[in-house]
Parts: sequence; structure tokens; C-alpha cells
Amino acid sequence: MSAASRTPLTLAGAVVAALLLSACSSGGTSGGSGGTGFVMGEDGIATVKKGERDAAPDLSGETVDGEQLDLASYQGKVVVLNIWGSWCAPCRAEAPIFEKVYQDLKKDGVEFVGINTRDATVQKARAFEEDRGVTYPSLYDPTGKLMLRFKKGTLNPQAIPSTLVIDRDGKLAARSLAGLGEENLRKMIAPVLAEK
Repeated sequence: MSAASRTPLTLAGAVVAALLLSACSSGGTSGGSGGTGFVMGEDGIATVKKGERDAAPDLSGETVDGEQLDLASYQGKVVVLNIWGSWCAPCRAEAPIFEKVYQDLKKDGVEFVGINTRDATVQKARAFEEDRGVTYPSLYDPTGKLMLRFKKGTLNPQAIPSTLVIDRDGKLAARSLAGLGEENLRKMIAPVLAEK
């Protein structure tokens, strides 16, 4: 093959590679579609600088256990908000990790709240929590209407599980649109917990 005939192939390969890279970047280092201000880190955790954060929306309703919960009642505490479903394999893997970290950090003023989504019956969600020993509350949101309260670009309804860290002022400080291991979960919480 001559150099002249290889040039279009090389150019085509470069274009394909560039398209693939841009498709996987989810907003690059500036992050956050919709002007959410999230900046993606190398670890897959996106953060927003203090002073540039959006307030968390009104999240209230009935929990999986039939209680009433209003996220606003946690003002002054760091809140880890985890969106999950019993049908979701990564959710099953991370649930015991979230419970462990919750037990470790609740003495430091960190609260965990789940949002159960797309489970057709509350019994499935309740069984999931019981089987995995989850003790923190989860709002029951089978249709995903609570997720729609977030500013466009904050969450992806197809990205389950997703996790947000809300600062003591009720503002969105960090997010992950994928399952988390213990190290990354702690890394996501620690800087927000350290804020005064």
C-alpha cells in the first residue's frame, strides 16, 4: 500500500478515535452539562467548588419502610444520597459498603439516604434492604419523579446507581454516576466533611 493510500485510512482512524474519546468523556474536565458546574476527576468523581454549588431540590416523601422523610431535615449535616434499585447488580454490590461507611461516619454528622427507583413494588425494595442489612432510610420513588427534580445535567436517569454528596448547606458538592467501592466513597465524602 502506498503512502498516499494510507493517508485517508490514518485520517479516518484518527477521526474515529477522537469521536470515541469524546463520547466517553462525559463532559471532560469542565464537566456538568446543563451548567451544573461539576468537574470530573480522574477517579470518576465529579465535584463542584464551594460557592458555586446548586441547592439540592426538595426531596421528600414516603420511605421504603412507610415513614415520611424530608431531606431538608438534615440541613447542617453532610448527606450521602444514593439512587438504587433492587434489580441493579452494582447496587447489590455497593449496598453493604454504603452501610459500613454509614455506620463509621454517622458519629461525625454524616447521614445516608437512598432513593429507590424503578422497583414495581415496595416489597422488593424492602427485601433488598433487609437482605443487605441497610439501616438508613430510602425514599420510595418507583417512577423516578424525585430524580427529575434535580437540575438538568445533574443526574442521568439511566445511570443507576448514582451517588451525590450534599454539603451542610444543602448544596450538591460531589457525584458519581457509577457504582462505588469503599475507597472512592470515602474519598468522595471526606473533603465535604472537612469543610467548615
